[in-house]
Amino acid sequence: MERRTIGAAALEVGAIGLGCMPMSWAYSGSEQSGSRSLRAVHAALDAGSSLLDTADMYGPFTNELLLGRVLRERRADAFVSTKCGLLVGEQHLVANGRPGYIRRACDASLRRLGTDVIDLYQLHRADPEVPVEETWGAMAELVGAGKVRALGLCAVGARAARRSGARLHDQTVRQLERVQQVFPVSAVQAELSVWSPEALDALLPWCEARGVGFMAAMPLGNGFLTGTLTPGQGFEPDDVRARHPRFTAEMMAANQPVVAGLRRIARLHGEGTTPAQVALAWVLGQGRQVVPVPGAKREEWAVENAGAADLVLTEADMAEIGGLPPARGSWD
Repeated sequence: MERRTIGAAALEVGAIGLGCMPMSWAYSGSEQSGSRSLRAVHAALDAGSSLLDTADMYGPFTNELLLGRVLRERRADAFVSTKCGLLVGEQHLVANGRPGYIRRACDASLRRLGTDVIDLYQLHRADPEVPVEETWGAMAELVGAGKVRALGLCAVGARAARRSGARLHDQTVRQLERVQQVFPVSAVQAELSVWSPEALDALLPWCEARGVGFMAAMPLGNGFLTGTLTPGQGFEPDDVRARHPRFTAEMMAANQPVVAGLRRIARLHGEGTTPAQVALAWVLGQGRQVVPVPGAKREEWAVENAGAADLVLTEADMAEIGGLPPARGSWD
């Protein structure tokens, strides 16, 4: 698989990563299986998808423990990215950016992952009660201590941006400017997909101008862009899509033209090419510093996603995708 560079630290990873969250958090709990997830991670590594993206809150904690079982055998094959600063509360998620907590969280992640160093340590969310420079300074100390190789920042979500009255990603850019004065940012993680391209406006250009890597989260639109979901199919109560405005039966039906366009381009590239691979290839085409991290909890999905690294879209393909109707429905 093609290799790409993660920003300031010049760390190389496979062009397609593996998002591990669905294995133990946010999607259809009845479909989660430890043994099946382990096979998916091994399959991704075999295919060259070296970047494994997790977080301490996924589970919580169980996702890192799962990856630790793989890393005991294959640490040299993996680029480990995990996150800190976001806790699972009784009613909602709570940010904690206190330096003492960040140090403890890192040590705990190292133990669960069974490794002596985290390749990329990301701030999941900035704590509104703690200056982000203080949090970032504590994370920079972890690099100095040899526990972490590079630092990254996750973009603020759409809902949080609305609460603050900011345009999507403007708040993240301001945070990036502040922390960059403390210690170099190696990567930014934010949503980027055919039906959610907002990062192209300001966030991706910021990264391009500074040589910062961009990890494209949810590049398959929470599974919608795979073309395997049916309008009105319903989701389990613990699945985030059960409460998501774009996954009502009405909005899923309204957005079918997006999937139809991806399917049409897939057919042009021959038998076996899938809409998911076209969607991932579009993300790869947004810049050499972009690494999509599609979530997968099945071996066959991890292999299919990795295959997108070999799909080369033509200018006509990219233009056709750019001309698809914008997705309908709010995006929380």
